Amino acid sequence: MSRIIHKIAIITDAQIRNGAGSSRVKAGTQSWERAATSRRLRLLSAALLVAIFPVAAESADDIKLPAGYRHWFHVNTMIVDKASPLFEALGGMHNVYINSAGEPALKKSGPYPDNTMFVSDVHEFTVSDGSYVEGPRKALATMVKNSKKYASTGGWGFQAWAGGDPKKAVVTDPVKQCFECHQPKKDQDYVYSTNIP
Repeated sequence: MSRIIHKIAIITDAQIRNGAGSSRVKAGTQSWERAATSRRLRLLSAALLVAIFPVAAESADDIKLPAGYRHWFHVNTMIVDKASPLFEALGGMHNVYINSAGEPALKKSGPYPDNTMFVSDVHEFTVSDGSYVEGPRKALATMVKNSKKYASTGGWGFQAWAGGDPKKAVVTDPVKQCFECHQPKKDQDYVYSTNIP
């Protein structure tokens, strides 16, 4: 959206310099006043565009990998195997944790307060003698609740790191890569995990 505003401002400046609307504006001081007023109105219109139209989801780049998540409340473990249509993107053993800010809401089935964080520690797995055995880490994924900052994605920010490496963030489009999948769980505050007492 900021690119649109920038383009509008450039177009407006160019129009003023090139005498756009000069047939409507008298020469001298009056033309400069009208041009300045016209420029302000166009910039105001551009600002209103930002306020009226939804802005894209906040970048996932600002979400950092939380430390000590393995000491948080363990929500559940889920295995996405080859029989699942999600296997290609999400296959693995998911160990899901929630921080202390969100734990009471989890136990009451939501809604979750701001500052809630979920972490899914995703590992490869093998099946040996009928038992699922955790393998190497595949990724770490997190959901962070901030109702205002991430309003366009249901109040949640999303990020994942390949192999759990904080230098290898993989979410570049939170709407397409994460939120579209979470939308069916709107009635659960966009969260798939539930409390298992």
